[in-house]
Amino acid sequence: MVAGGSGRRFGGPKQFLQLAGRPVAAWSVAAARSVADGVVLVVPHGWPDGATTVADPPNPTLGADRVVVGGSTRADSVRAGLAAVPEEAGIIVVHDAARPLAGAPMFAAVVDAVRADGIDGAIPVIAVADTLKRVSGGTIRSTVDREGLVTVQTPQAFVAATLRRAHSTDGEATDDAGLLERLGATVRTVEGDPCNLKVTRPGDLEMAEALIAASTR
Repeated sequence: MVAGGSGRRFGGPKQFLQLAGRPVAAWSVAAARSVADGVVLVVPHGWPDGATTVADPPNPTLGADRVVVGGSTRADSVRAGLAAVPEEAGIIVVHDAARPLAGAPMFAAVVDAVRADGIDGAIPVIAVADTLKRVSGGTIRSTVDREGLVTVQTPQAFVAATLRRAHSTDGEATDDAGLLERLGATVRTVEGDPCNLKVTRPGDLEMAEALIAASTR
């Protein structure tokens, strides 16, 4: 569970803010438990309020089995989490804690795809519906063909050995599937969920609150 970001665009570490009565990251940890034997939560250095150990704050684990400090990049944080995952794990699921609305069915879909298809990884995606433009200096330069283009979400599930090998080069990518692509590994897609939003800006937290409220009516 990757929660090591500083939340620069949000104005602070949004993954620990309250969402419908519990921290954003706690929602993600709870959903991961639907498929996982154990959950590792990766947090920023000094989280929270300058604490350097997870024993300092109240309820520091947010329901996770292990809490480790992440690195300066997302890939570094994932590698910190991987180091805490037992070697005997066969499938590893990587999820951004800032996606609190990814439910148990989404976790099951990516894990089941890896188990059933004999592939290296599975990720949820949504087909691009909007027209795409390439812009430079505030001027439109071209229209991008959206055929075959998708937006990518987490959770993402991988064969553990393949994910560890992908990270062994200390490479960087915006998601873990990108590192597997460089190995020539097979990564399949499952249907994503438009409600599986990533809390990036303050308005996203309000939207998540609204979606949770609507789902409980």
